[in-house]
Amino acid sequence: MRKKKILIVDDEKLIRWSLNQKLSGWDFEVLEAENGKSGLRLAAEEMPDLVMLDVKLPDKKGTDLLEEFKESWSELPIIMITAFGVIDDAVIAMRRGAYDYITKPIDYTKLQSTIKNAIETASLKKEIAYYKEKEEKQFDTSQIIASSKKMHQVLEMAKKIAASEASIILLQGDSGTGKDLLSQTIHQLSRRKHASYIAINCSAIPENLLESELFGYEKGAFTDAKQQKKGLVELADEGTLFLDEISNLSLNLQAKLLRFLETQTFKRVGGLKDIEVDIRVITATNQDLELASNEGKFRKDLFYRLNVCPIYIPPLWERKDDIIPLAQHFISNYNLKFRKNIKGLHKEVKNLFLDYNWPGNVRELKNALERAMIFEEDSFISTKYIPIQLNRNSSSLSKHSSDEFSDRNLSLPEMEKNLLINALKKTMGNKTKAAKLLNITRDTLRYKITKNRIKPEDFSFTG
Repeated sequence: MRKKKILIVDDEKLIRWSLNQKLSGWDFEVLEAENGKSGLRLAAEEMPDLVMLDVKLPDKKGTDLLEEFKESWSELPIIMITAFGVIDDAVIAMRRGAYDYITKPIDYTKLQSTIKNAIETASLKKEIAYYKEKEEKQFDTSQIIASSKKMHQVLEMAKKIAASEASIILLQGDSGTGKDLLSQTIHQLSRRKHASYIAINCSAIPENLLESELFGYEKGAFTDAKQQKKGLVELADEGTLFLDEISNLSLNLQAKLLRFLETQTFKRVGGLKDIEVDIRVITATNQDLELASNEGKFRKDLFYRLNVCPIYIPPLWERKDDIIPLAQHFISNYNLKFRKNIKGLHKEVKNLFLDYNWPGNVRELKNALERAMIFEEDSFISTKYIPIQLNRNSSSLSKHSSDEFSDRNLSLPEMEKNLLINALKKTMGNKTKAAKLLNITRDTLRYKITKNRIKPEDFSFTG
């Protein structure tokens, strides 16, 4: 492991020698400069991890030299050295970006601790900057595959909302449509991108633990609360909190969430003091929240609060133009992961993909391609390794569609509505069986029935 380099810039030879002895003993590589000019030259040549800079130098004031260091290396930690009782220049240096200062005679115990903290802080800043840059590249909108008109509209809406000061956003869409990716993209396009992005799945944590996970707790709030803990809401301050599957919150927790959204304040579990934060809350659901609120399963007031800036992500079968570009995107990613060189899809696979209704949406497409990429040995993916279920359902859907609609010029929404009505008629109104027939979940079916304003009399069965 490379030794950390420390540059000492001081005109007093005895001070340089003394510091060199100590720092070398602490396993640092030491560089020495007797004036500002040689200090800047050494810094450019050796790129030290920390600089110890005397306030008084023969050719420059230390505070002026500090500014030159900061102009060239803004994240370089600098510790000023000053005479005991003469700290005015050191205070000025702190205001100009010095990490800390020490006085002569030097307290080496304090110095060792200061150097350790300064280097760790600088290292942490570099690491954070690296991951921020990586995140921004990863979630750049150009990385989102959106060839269809509908997804272009979704992205344009997301960009406008991200740039606004909207504090609450609701993402709606079937499972697997990419609500989590869109949420992260909104964060990266917002002024909050340099702060925390924290995500939580509301269905993945037991109800009795979810409140303390969100809002934190005070020491002694319950049996296992040995010390105070900050919740995710507090940790996301100035950033974004993503609440996935919001429909799974209990009515009690919905009330507490509503209060928080209205005031941007909360109390930790067992706490008495209101804590104020500034965060954007993005919620997501694959359920029809309006229907759930009408049925008493979701608070109406919370639904209205969440529904200020809704974004609906259409299912994959409604945006066929995205299927092949998405497939090619996943093939490129899996080529890297599996060290393969598959060029694309056979024509028959393309037709199969375009005919299939993709009930699992983008997630199902990705999983199907991952399986195919693992086993495929040719340059193009063939039907040989495409899941049997996808093959069977696609041909069944194509036959069903041609039987039902070959003689009519229907729009896509009309076709969806007729498919739903026909499935409900064939199953005598049994939603579970109708959902199975259409290869979608019962919740998705209920959502689509509401969306298409289908009434019982539209599919009533008469013997």
